[in-house]
Amino acid sequence: MEDDSLVGLALAEARDKMTKAVGHAQEEFAAVRTGRAAPALVERIRVDYYGTEVPLRDIAGINAPEARLLVISPYDKGSAKAIEKALQNSDLGINPSSDGQVIRLTFPPLTEERRKDLVKVVRHKAEEARVAVRNLRRAARHDLEGLEKEGEITSDDVEWAEKELDKLTQDQVADIDRLLQHKEQELLEV
Repeated sequence: MEDDSLVGLALAEARDKMTKAVGHAQEEFAAVRTGRAAPALVERIRVDYYGTEVPLRDIAGINAPEARLLVISPYDKGSAKAIEKALQNSDLGINPSSDGQVIRLTFPPLTEERRKDLVKVVRHKAEEARVAVRNLRRAARHDLEGLEKEGEITSDDVEWAEKELDKLTQDQVADIDRLLQHKEQELLEV
């Protein structure tokens, strides 16, 4: 009975870490700009707020009233200049315009060349996520083999667990591929 719980624990830990890797990939994809303005593009930008680096989403409301416009409403009007500076220093390549109350970001339409470049960026991020999932599988296998050497579990348990790990890995990689396909379609949509 103890053998099953050790194997189950190792598989559950691997599943949890792989799910987090897929979630991270999804966040990375959301931060890549498509033809539409989305709050996810800027919410993780770090702003120097009274000497502390905080994500933009913590100190301002972010809305997308139009397809190519983001409106950022600072909760503290005194932070508007710091938010503006952080947006200018970010890799968005867009100059914010401010009226002292709200900050507006107007996104130009993407050129076909820029869309293709962004697809390459997204594919690279997807490959990084796949590698992370495979590395987690390798680490879990290493842990299982260590348990077997210590006599905690049998070789049959290890064999069964490795099959489960492979299935889990294939499922997670398929999730990454689905996310990638969706993001590519979103990027290439005119």
